[in-house]
Amino acid sequence: MKWFNTLSHNRWLEQETDRIFRFGEKAVVPTGFGWLGNEGQVRTEMGTHLWITARMLHVYAVAAAMGRPGAYRLVDHGIKALNGALRDRRYGGWYACVNSEGVLDASKQGYQHFFVLLGAASAVTTGHPQARPLLEEAIQVIERYFWSDSEQMCLESWDEAFSQTEDYRGGNANMHAVEAFLIVYDVTHERKWLDRALRIASVIIHDVARPGAYRVNEHFDSAWNPLRDYNRDNPAHRFRAYGGTPGHWIEWGRLMLHLHAALEARFETPPAWLLEDAKGLFHATIRDAWAVDGADGFVYSVDWDGQPVVRERVRWPVVEAMGTAYALYTLTGDSQYEAWYRRWWDYCITFLMDYEGGSWWQELDCNNQVTSKVWEGKQDIYHLLHCLVIPRLPLAPGLAPAVAAGLLDINAK
Repeated sequence: MKWFNTLSHNRWLEQETDRIFRFGEKAVVPTGFGWLGNEGQVRTEMGTHLWITARMLHVYAVAAAMGRPGAYRLVDHGIKALNGALRDRRYGGWYACVNSEGVLDASKQGYQHFFVLLGAASAVTTGHPQARPLLEEAIQVIERYFWSDSEQMCLESWDEAFSQTEDYRGGNANMHAVEAFLIVYDVTHERKWLDRALRIASVIIHDVARPGAYRVNEHFDSAWNPLRDYNRDNPAHRFRAYGGTPGHWIEWGRLMLHLHAALEARFETPPAWLLEDAKGLFHATIRDAWAVDGADGFVYSVDWDGQPVVRERVRWPVVEAMGTAYALYTLTGDSQYEAWYRRWWDYCITFLMDYEGGSWWQELDCNNQVTSKVWEGKQDIYHLLHCLVIPRLPLAPGLAPAVAAGLLDINAK
């Protein structure tokens, strides 16, 4: 039985994609895209977060490239929000969170700015007249404040005025920098973005994670020494969880395979470790996190011996796992990856997909019942594209550029 690159499976993916796009449309607020609750209502008390608005711009750029009526209007809305309420015209960059009354969090977060970079680059593929200027502005901010020439890595955050940065260095922010850099490369064709992505992956994955059984460390000091006890007293932190977050391990694997494909598209020989380490990350995630406590699902975090810490099953790890399974199958042809993909889809349709309230549940407990220990509501629909659209595309170029280039289902039969 084959699912990958079949028109029948891809048609099913497309139906689910359209259901998700419709759910996400409910997030529109005057200041950008809001935080959605379980029934698709905007949680106004949460404010308008930069990361959600930027990710939704990216999502609807993909939808516009897929020819979805109304999606271009949402691209326009996202660009206006990033040029409006969320933009800091005094100091530059973008505020972390605003609402209709003003700024709630004026800090300048790398994680969030890399999503601005991703959203702007994806929007360029729609032909929106303000997309390229937005991308150019985002690149300038990244170059000036978030890319460290001395470290050849990305910084984590700044205060409002870009006068003081953290000593902390984050693997999560750097991972999403890699994601954004790949799409920026696709729309600018500047080689430095691939070089930077390769450098980040080599430090965090090949140099640190690989010798540690592929348990990816995400917390570092300013000299890039791992901080293994970071947040031990706050293990369920949404963005800086203690220990390893296996969903990120397997997400890293997919990004490295996109980088592998981008280098091959330049008729270059990618470093062998990109594929080797992607495989290692995939299998380490299954080893430490899949159904390790008697029920299906990926536990959210583990300690450095691979023992579960936060046992809740958050939505995005299994979504990322499916995207990486497809990417590994594409490069290797190994049927085990399609078998895992099918198994994970069966899990999702049984426990995660919500046909009454819309979209997918964001979090389940260790018995696969809906809970909210780590996350509340159904914030956005960004991760879902990685199991719904990426399995219909080649690995290079990246998501929005590939759809805009007409490569959707190009290999399907």
